[in-house]
Amino acid sequence: MELVLNNLPTIAALIGTGVFAGLLAGLLGVGGGIVIVPVLFFLFQSFGVSPQSAMYIATGTSLATIIPTSISSIRSHRKKGNVDAELLKQWGLLILIGVLIGSWLVTKVDGRYLTTLFGIVATLSALNMLFRTGKSALAESLPGRVGQSMIAGCIGFFSSMVGIGGGTLSVPILTAFNYPAHKAVGTAAAIGLIISLPAALYLLIFGQTPVDAPLGTYGYINLVGFVCIVPLTVFFAPIGAGIAAKLDANMLKKIFAVVLLITGTRMLAQLFI
Repeated sequence: MELVLNNLPTIAALIGTGVFAGLLAGLLGVGGGIVIVPVLFFLFQSFGVSPQSAMYIATGTSLATIIPTSISSIRSHRKKGNVDAELLKQWGLLILIGVLIGSWLVTKVDGRYLTTLFGIVATLSALNMLFRTGKSALAESLPGRVGQSMIAGCIGFFSSMVGIGGGTLSVPILTAFNYPAHKAVGTAAAIGLIISLPAALYLLIFGQTPVDAPLGTYGYINLVGFVCIVPLTVFFAPIGAGIAAKLDANMLKKIFAVVLLITGTRMLAQLFI
């Protein structure tokens, strides 16, 4: 009981992270990882965790939270026929290979490299949300087998290294090749599971728990964070979607993009301070 009381601020902050991630997921349709990773990165530091350790744990914990939310999302999109099984057959193994390589690298590289990579991904995602909305596709269709293999491998590799699911990279990439937006979102949910499940398991088993890790951390996954974040994300996502229906979604997305841009650049700036 005393242990719980001593860690109440941490638990309360993790609960707040779940609420925040769920609302944003519903409001804007953004993947949880792009929200959860930076929040946990700065949150863990506020409780005395080093920036390097904070990035390891934020990455692993984010990937773990994506597993149940992806499963829930897949069920919903499959009912609507928006999961492209044929594309998943073509991409699945290559995504998995990229994930395994990326997960292995996470356990080998300095946390500062992961922070740099996430900062770059977040900044590019923000710029895409700000300037690509409503623009025409870059190509009429997906490239050939070799091109698609490279895309699938890169999605798995980079997503596993920065703790994000399928949506952040795969949706803008697919829509850039004139792929239907609703199918891109539905298929991205399945891609998120292909990424998150093996990556989270790898980081749980092979990640060496940092000496300054917060309560409940095993490998690179904070189980307290997982338990606090997942149910609240699932609960608040529909609430966020309901609020979004009453507000200007494009304006909300632009506001989030600006916040994400600031967050990404702040993470990059921290490396030089």
